[in-house]
Amino acid sequence: MNFKEFVKSLSKEGVEGELLKTIFISLLTSFMILGIFYFFRLRDIENFIPKYGFFLFFGILSYALILPSIRQVRAYKEFPCMSGMMIGMTIGMIAGFLPGFFVGATNGMFWGSVFGMAIGIFSGVWNGKCCGVMGVMEGMMAGFMGGLMGAMTAIMMFNDNLKAAGIIVFAISAFIMIGLNFMIFKETRGAERKHKDGELFVSVLSFVLTILTILMIVYGPRSILLQ
Repeated sequence: MNFKEFVKSLSKEGVEGELLKTIFISLLTSFMILGIFYFFRLRDIENFIPKYGFFLFFGILSYALILPSIRQVRAYKEFPCMSGMMIGMTIGMIAGFLPGFFVGATNGMFWGSVFGMAIGIFSGVWNGKCCGVMGVMEGMMAGFMGGLMGAMTAIMMFNDNLKAAGIIVFAISAFIMIGLNFMIFKETRGAERKHKDGELFVSVLSFVLTILTILMIVYGPRSILLQ
């Protein structure tokens, strides 16, 4: 089985065929929420787009990157120990690192770390439990480290091409998540689907994550260095 088969499966019926649809629905929901916020509140904030636009945009892209893997994992529910640990570690790390980075860039290391750890640990534990306690522990550790490292990286590069670093970090994370999707595809070849999430599941998660990110980045507490 090679990567070409995985690419072909994206256009077919089934779990992998829902991955691109999940990205589209997540982006549509998140940008609609951002547009509503902008029309009613955010456009009145001085220098809103230069200060926050880039980080909100990539925060939304980050959730659209993570949600397909969550939906893919939930479709099969149970995985062997090693695969489940990799799922918990990868989702926990990326779900902690990216929000931690983009919130840390606007709110400082402490609040970026707290936000990144919260999302990373929740996501890692939620998905890592597909193989039992070892996946849960792996997801918790990865979310913990990812949130801290994301915010730390943002602060360390604050005066040194921060936005360029954000693009590079996002691109690398995208390749990692595609690799995880491919791994799950290989591990579940021929396996029976056990659960099906509708589009509402993706929309609700995107809605909640986008709202939390907007409130945190725009109205949340900040480090004294960023006030």
